[in-house]
Amino acid sequence: MKKVFTILCLAFIATLAIHSSSKAQGYDNAIGGRFGAANGITFKTTLGDNKMVDLIANYRSNRNYNYFRVTGLYEVYLPIPEAKGLNWYYGGGASIGSVKYKPYDSSDLYLSVDGVLGLDYKFADAPINLSLDWKPAIQLAPDTDFDASGLGLSLRFTF
Repeated sequence: MKKVFTILCLAFIATLAIHSSSKAQGYDNAIGGRFGAANGITFKTTLGDNKMVDLIANYRSNRNYNYFRVTGLYEVYLPIPEAKGLNWYYGGGASIGSVKYKPYDSSDLYLSVDGVLGLDYKFADAPINLSLDWKPAIQLAPDTDFDASGLGLSLRFTF
């Protein structure tokens, strides 16, 4: 767990160093919560033009398993001209984490390839951003599976 936290901190610091004045989404950085099938923390930063990186750390639990994963997504933003501050976006990335099976008291590595499709809104007069997206994943380990339950709402503070 210490290694995952260290990697998250280093990724956060590295992405803060990236800066661009041209942005379709209306902000350079944003941090906040993601709520849905798996709740967690999300941090977005611009790569310039209309591209962003979204880092998500989340936890999911039910009676059969617990998992913690970190997801990195490359996203392309396109404005919706009729609605100022509203963009739609798409992209892809990957997840890595761990899963613990409660009934068997065993653990496994979690790996997946992820996609994302969503809407992003930046309030004009407040440092607040809302995103609603769908993040399907093709799980590669510990088993191969398709997970379509990645619907999430993110609320972020922009800076």
